[in-house]
Amino acid sequence: MSKILNILNCQGENVGEYTIPDNVIELKKGGTALHDAVVAIRAGRRAGTACTKTRGLVRGGGAKPFRQKGRGGARAGSGRSPVWTGGGTIFGPQPRSFAKKVNKKVFTLALKRAFSERLNEDAIVVVDKFELPDHKTKNAVAILKKLDLYNCLTLLTVPAYENTVVCATGNIASMGIVRSAVIDVYDIMSCDKVLFTKEALDAFIARLA
Repeated sequence: MSKILNILNCQGENVGEYTIPDNVIELKKGGTALHDAVVAIRAGRRAGTACTKTRGLVRGGGAKPFRQKGRGGARAGSGRSPVWTGGGTIFGPQPRSFAKKVNKKVFTLALKRAFSERLNEDAIVVVDKFELPDHKTKNAVAILKKLDLYNCLTLLTVPAYENTVVCATGNIASMGIVRSAVIDVYDIMSCDKVLFTKEALDAFIARLA
C-alpha cells in the first residue's frame, strides 16, 4: 500500500504531504537482488591496483649467474628466478578490475527493496527545498538541527549540485550529498537518514517506476 510522508521546510515545520506510490514499494521480494547489488557496488569501488613483479619485470638477471656444471649445486639460468632472494614473485597480484555486472531490472528491484525498507524504518525525510543564503557551514548545521538530523549520519539527495550547498556541507563529517540520478543501493543502506528534497524524490521515484 502507498505511504504518506510529511514534507518539511528548513525550519522543521510541516508544509505538506508526499504520497509514495504503490508501484515503488516492494517488501516481499528483492532480498537477493539487494545483496547482489551491494556486493557489486562495493566490488566496483575497489582500486584493484595491487601489483607484484614477475621474473620478467624484475631488473637484472640477464646473465647466467654461474657455469652449468662442476659446482656440485643446482643449475641456475637467472638471478631473478622466483626461488632466489630478490627474484620475481610467482602468481602474485596484478592490476585488475573487480567489477561485477548487475542487470538493470535486478538493480531497480534492489533499489525498490532498499527504499522500501528505509521507509519502514522512518529513515526517509522530505524537505520542500534545501536552500542556503551563502556557503557558510553554520547555516547548513542550523537546518540539520531544526530537522533533528545533526547527530546522525545523513545523506542529502538533491536533483543537481549547487555550489553553496556543496561548500556548506563539505565540512560536516556526518553528512554527505548525492544527486538523485546516481544514488544507489549502498548509499541508501549505509546512512542513518536519507534527506530528499521534493524535486529529488520526484526524480528518484521516476527511476523506480
